[in-house]
Amino acid sequence: LNYKEISHALSKSQTSIYGRIKRMEKDGVIKRYMAILDHTQINRSCIVFTHVSLKDHTKESMNTFEKGIIKFDEVMECYHMTGGYDFILRVAVSDMKYYHNWLMNDLFPIVPLAHVESTLVMKEAKMETAYKLDIQEKAAKKTHSA
Repeated sequence: LNYKEISHALSKSQTSIYGRIKRMEKDGVIKRYMAILDHTQINRSCIVFTHVSLKDHTKESMNTFEKGIIKFDEVMECYHMTGGYDFILRVAVSDMKYYHNWLMNDLFPIVPLAHVESTLVMKEAKMETAYKLDIQEKAAKKTHSA
């Protein structure tokens, strides 16, 4: 959306919308702008969530893993987790053969791993990248009016 479309949708002036967006960019609320590509159209139709437990839980080992994993274009997201696994990765590849080779040649050599579990996406039911800014405000109003 451009500034005119946003200002019309929110019934605000283009100047106020422009100023607010620039403030949000400056404050780091807006991190970046991007186009969302259809992964099935760019030979990345195999999405795998890879759950990783490291053998060694030292700060050095964790940092080495993080620094190693961010280098791979196949890894779309990496989260350091609580619970049964140390990390969850969202990996996008062309097929299972590619994923297997990536595991063996790229993931496994980073640091010693205790356990890796791969779960394949069969169907994408929802994928959202935009945060709705008024969700918490609506929830708070419901709580206070009840």
